[in-house]
Amino acid sequence: MTAPERERLSAVDTAWLRMDRPSNLMMICGVLLFTEKVSLARFKEVISERFLIFARFRQRPVETGAGAFWKGDPAFDLDRHVVRVTLPGKAATAELQALVSRLVSTPLDPAHPLWQFCVVDNFADGGAVIARIHHSYADGIALVRVMLSMTDSAPRGPPAMPFQARKGKREPADDGGSPLLAAFGGAIGSARKIGATLIEKGAEIWNDPARAVELAGRGSALTGEIAKLALMSEDSATRFKGTPGTEKRIAWAEPLPLTEVKTIGKALGASVNDVLLACVAGALRDYLVEKGDAVDGVMLRTLVPVNLRPLEQAYRLGNQFGLVFLDLPIGIANPIARLYCVRATMSALKESYQPILALGLLAAMGSGPRMLQETLLDMPAHNASAVMTNVPGPQTPLYLAGGRIDSLMFWVPQSGDIGLGVSIISYNDCVQFGVVTDRTLCPDPERLTARFGSEFEKLVLTTLMSPWPRDGELDPCVAAQAVAAAPRLR
Repeated sequence: MTAPERERLSAVDTAWLRMDRPSNLMMICGVLLFTEKVSLARFKEVISERFLIFARFRQRPVETGAGAFWKGDPAFDLDRHVVRVTLPGKAATAELQALVSRLVSTPLDPAHPLWQFCVVDNFADGGAVIARIHHSYADGIALVRVMLSMTDSAPRGPPAMPFQARKGKREPADDGGSPLLAAFGGAIGSARKIGATLIEKGAEIWNDPARAVELAGRGSALTGEIAKLALMSEDSATRFKGTPGTEKRIAWAEPLPLTEVKTIGKALGASVNDVLLACVAGALRDYLVEKGDAVDGVMLRTLVPVNLRPLEQAYRLGNQFGLVFLDLPIGIANPIARLYCVRATMSALKESYQPILALGLLAAMGSGPRMLQETLLDMPAHNASAVMTNVPGPQTPLYLAGGRIDSLMFWVPQSGDIGLGVSIISYNDCVQFGVVTDRTLCPDPERLTARFGSEFEKLVLTTLMSPWPRDGELDPCVAAQAVAAAPRLR
């Protein structure tokens, strides 16, 4: 497909382009692990046939005095964007994580389209592919759909997500959405009907808490949400909060069986998402305890992306998501009490207008002058310590370039001075945790990811050891006694 010579970036995509900082590059990075080596030649064929069908990937973003534009690359060369990488010796996980850490800290070449695939042909007994794509091209939901459109359901086909003809164009079909989208579905549906006018109002008064409080007093749920955000205090000070440097560290954990996560969630009256977020909170808490840091009463706030596009348009590129502030109860030691707290927080956020307001804020960043963006960008980043993303993947094994994908991970960038990113993705009935940290703030993320599995085990064993009531939920106090009776769980 031939790319247009020049096309204007949307305001939101422009905001992501402008957010690039040496300390936080706006790249989405993913790693796919294979049970066998990946053929470079065959992988390039897949890129040519299924990735470059999206004309955008033959373009690069260019910012001028008249705005930001997508510009076709007359010197486009596939060999520049798909490269072979050989790790030293018989590489294992540590060597691959070190390579990904270097790549996620290295900017893409702005003279050409901002994406690259690295085919690693000597990882363990199989292979690996590392993908880097600038956030200005698309959000996580859209890029997952792009990656799925490149896969097959068997070594030699058919495609796992076939292309459909729509209005003369070949576009991938859509088959689902985000668990966070489902959680916020009611509020998002209402927010879409509100329209651009209220989004603009949200951006205009974000910087004026007094005006926000005044409007909130008139009984509007939307303006009340604006007031809440404008007056939000900082979260607790931890080692995850600080001024990041330019070096990042990547790590991923051993996957959890999705069926077990669903089972424990059902037993406790919680969603899969609630269970996973509670495990993240427990892992962060345990890591801080190991470092000798205080954890009593600590609350760590994360920015959580929420998809705002209709499900049938999840294949489209561009950024169409908002953000919510989610407080993780690091100060709660009891796994069950922690889970119930997370569930209550998520329930309270279900009718929140935060996602649509955040999208309006991003639009204001991209359409206004850079000075305005610098001011607006500091606000959400100042009140949070991490970015956390949960994306659903297919629950059957997939094949790419003839090789079976054994597992996959991804990481989203952080903005401003945020130095911690946590990513959760489900694939082939497993749940994978990934972490990206700033080297100066958290130099050993592998010690953090190693705790996700043990935190889930604590939750399971505490549940099994607690006496169940005939009706109602487990009493966290009773569960705490069960924990105290089993020192190996602590």
